[in-house]
Amino acid sequence: MKKIVSITLASLLVAGGAWATGEGHGGGPKSDTQASGGNAMQMTEGEVRKIDPDNKKVTLKHGEIKNLGMPGMTMVFQVQDPAALNSLKVGDKVRFMAERQSGAIVVTHIEAAK
Repeated sequence: MKKIVSITLASLLVAGGAWATGEGHGGGPKSDTQASGGNAMQMTEGEVRKIDPDNKKVTLKHGEIKNLGMPGMTMVFQVQDPAALNSLKVGDKVRFMAERQSGAIVVTHIEAAK
């Protein structure tokens, strides 16, 4: 009987920990950060200034990109998924994530701001 109670209690503690971190089936509350390679990255707000689908690039005026230690500015980014550019137009307010990949800063996720 003690083994059954111990296993059940351990299962509840593990399940509770997974819920609190947003893992597992229960989900839990979502935030504006997502895990990428074990490092949490925060979404950055920006505005589309130019779209260059032929070169897989987008120019964004953006706020601080915290995971890169970069202040707000306007700059050209490569995009990881060129298809993401199809839903954008100049002037759109967006939220995005960027990271360093092979010496370049690449937008790994971009979506319309809500």
